[in-house]
Amino acid sequence: MLGVIAKLTIKEGKVDEFIDLVKRLMAEVAKEEGTLAYALNRDPSNPNAVIFMERYKDKAALDHHSSTPHFKAFFGSMKGLLAGKPEISVLEEIQSI
Repeated sequence: MLGVIAKLTIKEGKVDEFIDLVKRLMAEVAKEEGTLAYALNRDPSNPNAVIFMERYKDKAALDHHSSTPHFKAFFGSMKGLLAGKPEISVLEEIQSI
């Protein structure tokens, strides 16, 4: 299994717009067979910082997610809302419960 942690900083005043985009994205991501978990979290110490925590069956599932039309549309739409470059880590799962 693979995990992804993506940390993004959203421009001041754009967080609600970003969250609306994510809600539309998640409706489609929920249909992806190999996507096991996809959660958006907010850093309480910085309301403009959001963190995606994702979990995929395997690399093929992650590759599929990244290539879907809904993800590409989301990625294009969110670029104008970001205050900086996303920090993305792809992790190989060793153990989980």
